[in-house]
Amino acid sequence: MASLSVPKHPAFPSVLRTLTPKRYPSSQTLPIVSSSSHSPFYGLKFSTSSTLPIPSSSSGKMFISAKVDKGKVPPAFTLKDQDGKTVSLSKFKGKPVVLYFYPADETPGCTKQACAFRDSYEKFKKAGAQVVGISGDDPSSHKAFAKKYKLPFTLLSDEGNKVRKEWGVPSDLFGTLPGRQTYVLDKNGVVQLIYNNQFQPEKHIDETLKLLQSL
Repeated sequence: MASLSVPKHPAFPSVLRTLTPKRYPSSQTLPIVSSSSHSPFYGLKFSTSSTLPIPSSSSGKMFISAKVDKGKVPPAFTLKDQDGKTVSLSKFKGKPVVLYFYPADETPGCTKQACAFRDSYEKFKKAGAQVVGISGDDPSSHKAFAKKYKLPFTLLSDEGNKVRKEWGVPSDLFGTLPGRQTYVLDKNGVVQLIYNNQFQPEKHIDETLKLLQSL
């Protein structure tokens, strides 16, 4: 069998030390080297000072289990819209509701998703459905977002992500990225569709319209 011999060289040990990767304990955070900008992961903003936890191999679950199931009535809520007015889920009873949770205003995927809902808004109106977007941004952020992209539907402010947690919307990237999940409720407030796709936001519109046309 052929063998490989390494020539002796005074600098060789130092090269090995240079190439030896640094090990991080599972509880340590790994700094992200990036200038303040939008992440290629739709909906996540990175900055120079941001850190992400390195997941431990002993961690049990990667995602939060959904609490809202198809065929069930989801928890009620009352939140402020982009104009600062309080809006309750019960307000929409009697007509289908397309309610989508998204990570944040002005991020690439969320902007793409919002504009796709905007561009198909007449189709949703024809189906008799209301479109409602929810994120943790405050009302002033929603107002600027809606004005900039001419969004004709309601945006609700779930500051502190209380409703997101109550509904059990799954998170991505080991819990560091708020999930993108769409629910379709029928006129009786019962969930008929739950659709989750973080990286193809336009698919939420396609899947939602398919269901609405069958109701």
